[in-house]
Amino acid sequence: MLAAAEPSKVPFYIAGAALVVWALALAAVGLSQPSFPYSERGGRAVMLASFLLAAIAIAMAVAIDK
Repeated sequence: MLAAAEPSKVPFYIAGAALVVWALALAAVGLSQPSFPYSERGGRAVMLASFLLAAIAIAMAVAIDK
């Protein structure tokens, strides 16, 4: 009965998995193409996407801890 009262951890697992997939894809592209990201604007987009995915994963971890 106590387990039923706990919040679901699925949102955290999904957000964490998305962050891992993003990191692996970013590493693969970055290692195979030395000029990646191709412009300053692209670099900012990569940083923004990384920040948002990390922030979402952290928010989900905090939300399920309450």
